[in-house]
Amino acid sequence: MGTLIAFAPWIVYWILVGNVPFLTAVLIALAIAIAAFVVGRLTGGPGRSLEIGALATFVVLTVLALTVDQAFMERWMQPLSNIGIFLVALAGALVGKPFVREFAEVGQPPGVVETDLFKHITSVLTWIWIAAFAGMAISSTIPPIVYGEATILDTKTPLSFVCYWVIPFALLGAAAVASRYLPDRMLAGIDDVERKTSFVAYSEAAIDELYYLAQQHVDKEVGAGQEAYNVKVGGSGTPLTGDESRLSWPATYKVRDRKR
Repeated sequence: MGTLIAFAPWIVYWILVGNVPFLTAVLIALAIAIAAFVVGRLTGGPGRSLEIGALATFVVLTVLALTVDQAFMERWMQPLSNIGIFLVALAGALVGKPFVREFAEVGQPPGVVETDLFKHITSVLTWIWIAAFAGMAISSTIPPIVYGEATILDTKTPLSFVCYWVIPFALLGAAAVASRYLPDRMLAGIDDVERKTSFVAYSEAAIDELYYLAQQHVDKEVGAGQEAYNVKVGGSGTPLTGDESRLSWPATYKVRDRKR
């Protein structure tokens, strides 16, 4: 649901653009982007990069809709929205905040989020979406560059409707299908992956106490119907800021289904 809300401004815009006046389409998309941003911040929901990106994209498109002529809008307003979402997704990945990971982390225990497998899966899926957005942007810019009279309203010239609409939304659908089915395949064996965590203990705690506290801590992290096993404590702890009597100890563990 969070992903749908983050994509909502673009989805609504793509539905409306060409069917209503351009300014109307942009203003509605901008209103939805503002609402999604405000709700996300009030609820602490994921997807900040997409929300900020949607705001920036539709502010720019609103300015253009108020300043450029009708011919420009018919040629470029749809491609510019595709370029916008591509740049937003790409920027998030390059700064270490892939948008797929932002949503996938919700409801997952820290031990799962910190695994290399989880990070790999969310990175792969993010780049699949980035590739789809790049294809959408490239395809939709072909008509106005190659064919000077191109317009998103043209349903008779194959170059226009295929590159403006058919290819971009086929790519969007392919990315959505991949996001639905790839994670299940890639997550096979996640329970065999060592998960990372940390827990707090007094610096003078004995080794058996450390393992007991570690087990207690990881038992709280695993999901319902599961149990942690093969718990290991790191070789040294890190003093807590302002309280050197306690240390933060690294630990690893694996998860399996709880036996009934």
